[in-house]
Amino acid sequence: MRRIREGWWRLRSLGSRRDVERRLDEEMRFHLDQQIEKNRRAGLSEVEARREAMRTFGGVESAKERTRDEFRSLVLEDSWRDFRYGLRSLRRAPAFTLVSVLTLGLGIGATTGIFSIVNGILIKPLPYADADRLVDLRHLAPGATLPDKNVDMSATQFYTYREQGQTFTDIGLWTSSNAVVTGDGEAEQVQVVAVSDGTLQALAVPPVLGRWFSADDLDPKAPDSLLVTHGFWQLRFGGDPGVVGRLVTVDGTPRRVIGVMPASFRFLDLAPGLIAPLRFDRSALMLGRFNYDGIARLKPGVTIAQANADIARMIPAWLRGWPPPPGVDPKIFESAGFAADLRPLKQLVVGNVGSVLWTLMAAIAVVLAIACANVANLLAVRAEDRQQELAIRAALGGGRARISRGLMIESLTLGLLGGALGLAIAAVGVEMLVAAGPSNLPRLRDIAIDFRVLGFAVAISIASGFAFGLLPILRLDISHAAAELRGIGRTQTQHRGRRRVRSSLVIAQVALASVLLVASGLLIRSFVAMTRVDPGFANPGTGQLFTIGMPASLVASDEQVFRIQTDIRDRIAAVPGVASASFANAVPLQGASANDLLLVEGQQPPPGQVPPIRRFRFIAPGYLRTLGTPLVAGQDFSWTDMEAGRPMAIVSEKLAREMWGSTAAAIGKRIRENEASPWRDVIGVVADVYDDGVSRPAPASVYWPVMMDDFWRSPVHVLRYVTFLVRSDRAGSDGLTDDLRAAVRAVNGGLLMMQTRTLAELHDRSMAGPSFTLVMLALAAAMALTLSIVGIYGVLAHVVAQRTAEIGIRVALGAPRTDVRRMVLRDGLVLAVAGTALGLAAAVPFARWMASLLFGIGPLDPVTYAGVAIVLIAAALIASYVPAYRATAVSPVEALRAR
Repeated sequence: MRRIREGWWRLRSLGSRRDVERRLDEEMRFHLDQQIEKNRRAGLSEVEARREAMRTFGGVESAKERTRDEFRSLVLEDSWRDFRYGLRSLRRAPAFTLVSVLTLGLGIGATTGIFSIVNGILIKPLPYADADRLVDLRHLAPGATLPDKNVDMSATQFYTYREQGQTFTDIGLWTSSNAVVTGDGEAEQVQVVAVSDGTLQALAVPPVLGRWFSADDLDPKAPDSLLVTHGFWQLRFGGDPGVVGRLVTVDGTPRRVIGVMPASFRFLDLAPGLIAPLRFDRSALMLGRFNYDGIARLKPGVTIAQANADIARMIPAWLRGWPPPPGVDPKIFESAGFAADLRPLKQLVVGNVGSVLWTLMAAIAVVLAIACANVANLLAVRAEDRQQELAIRAALGGGRARISRGLMIESLTLGLLGGALGLAIAAVGVEMLVAAGPSNLPRLRDIAIDFRVLGFAVAISIASGFAFGLLPILRLDISHAAAELRGIGRTQTQHRGRRRVRSSLVIAQVALASVLLVASGLLIRSFVAMTRVDPGFANPGTGQLFTIGMPASLVASDEQVFRIQTDIRDRIAAVPGVASASFANAVPLQGASANDLLLVEGQQPPPGQVPPIRRFRFIAPGYLRTLGTPLVAGQDFSWTDMEAGRPMAIVSEKLAREMWGSTAAAIGKRIRENEASPWRDVIGVVADVYDDGVSRPAPASVYWPVMMDDFWRSPVHVLRYVTFLVRSDRAGSDGLTDDLRAAVRAVNGGLLMMQTRTLAELHDRSMAGPSFTLVMLALAAAMALTLSIVGIYGVLAHVVAQRTAEIGIRVALGAPRTDVRRMVLRDGLVLAVAGTALGLAAAVPFARWMASLLFGIGPLDPVTYAGVAIVLIAAALIASYVPAYRATAVSPVEALRAR
């Protein structure tokens, strides 16, 4: 303990400026006193002797400065000499250097790679000026029974906040959709972002050609216009600088290009090709219709809390200033209790991936700690082998500080070499990640090895070198240099002390590996639980999807839209290999959910109270059968009833139990969407569908026919954008896609199939987030387990080598070789059990921290903890077997000669 304490203070003194100054003051005082005494002996008085001494020195401070310069020069020269000596020393031990650099490279590379993801997604600001002032506008409505927590913006709120707000410089609305571009070149599907006045101004990214939308462009009666993004401009127009003023046909409507956005422009995390104006007829606006995302730029110095308070002030004015929809009590909106819930815009872009990334960062940091412990063990072994070298250096006049500095520079050099390799590994890994483009990672284009990541890599390389370089320095003892040179310095006590330190490091490695194995085991169990959940549809691998849009500019009549859709369905059903086909506004996991008011006959809420808001889905007959969602009670829609205009609906099991207590009781009940609509008979109940992924509860849903009379003030309600679902064993093949495209063109050659994919792709994408986390954490756990096995093997192998003579004597005296093997295996088992016990205890708080990532199991799942203990102990026995076998292979004669 005393040597460790002395080593620590020696290490501190290497860089202690205060200590250097103190020693320099003592040195100057000594020489000044010597000169004064010399002058006094020459017959000068005390005052004259001091004055003459000061003159000789030329001033104490100037003398100190000259000494400092010499000292600095000497330190730099010595450090450079130590660096070159360290490189030669590492070159003379290639096996040690290679293993150490590879170990550090893996740990630092994994840590740097994850940090580059964290940096690109969470740390980097959004690519807008003063991005910290951009906010996402949302509301809470605690008085409404909403499927989701937040409520989006409405056009009436936008006008109220823009005209009466005091905390925003700009405010706007936006929404995104897909459209078909025709005209010059082939027809193609592009993403379109529609923006109101103030949206692009809030982002503060002006076009490189042309202009933003003006007030005239936003007038519903004005000619249609649009902005194109840089990528669309290059691909569609070849970068023609004369593109401004040209026409682009979007969904059958010619639109004039008024500007081109710069190459660096990104609309949040979307990649639109076109930006269109979002137009409102202000005279026709009413309360409700919360269909838009809102964005605003705060005034300088304004906080989100102040902006929330400003919106709270305007909400009563919004409620009073706009009429409610026909048949809707305005008190419903008041009882919803609207409250502002502004968040940084970056939070909208990033979503909830932050907790996942910080969990992975913590896990990879554990791997790096295990790697450092492994290298520290290697250095400790190497330090034992270098005792005579260090003794010679001490005998030649090398002090403890000088030798410690040399050892630390060697460790830092090793850390930087590992960091260089790690940076190369991280660069390759990041490039592969960006190329793969996982859909669950936002801001993928911002992930790169930049100066911040480079600085992080250098910092952890130096920190790692410092961390694993401490052990040899803290245990440095050159007080027995002479004994070492005579070959008597390595006592059994010293061996036991060093062995305890290395064993402690191995126990720490096993403990840290236990934590990661528990975390990855819990995620594996969660993933298995997810795969066992029935998503509410069958055989996703045989479901083919595509979307078709028919805007009014392309097909004017609502009845004609429905007729074209049914003709396409009939054509598809006749394609060879197609078992069934139907269509709906969206399929499960497509991310196109719609929620609205639901009134139940006999269960009217009290006056002014918000009716329940539930998930709506519009489906054609045969859709449920094609999807593979079973009917629990009642019947499906029929083409005859739908074309006859029969008012009917189907509900999910969850909604049936919620409203009427059982599925059977729901049949014959009546529901409607608002007070002015006719009652519609519930004719069937279907199984619940996990529309938002199996990790989220299945929503209580209502299924309406795709064509209805008098739905939300529309005499005839049809869907102009529908997703066709085709059930076929050929799903996902090019041949089926070509046949489906031919069937669509046979009905109408101007229609384009969009978003062609399989149901399995949607299902896999819904599992992408858990899959990514599971894979990354499993890799970290595998690295930790491997490094721990290497650590156990290294310690036991060195122990066997040190005890060769002892083992030879045991065997010579008749000890069974099985006892010797059992002795070595016992040593490895003790290390594993101790590390596992500590690790399982430490894993409990870590598992509780990552509880939000689990599904179907708790953070204290006994199967996982028991499995981890078995795996670690089995791995320890495997790692101990080779040293145990070598111990029994020792020849007694050779062992005694080695002694």
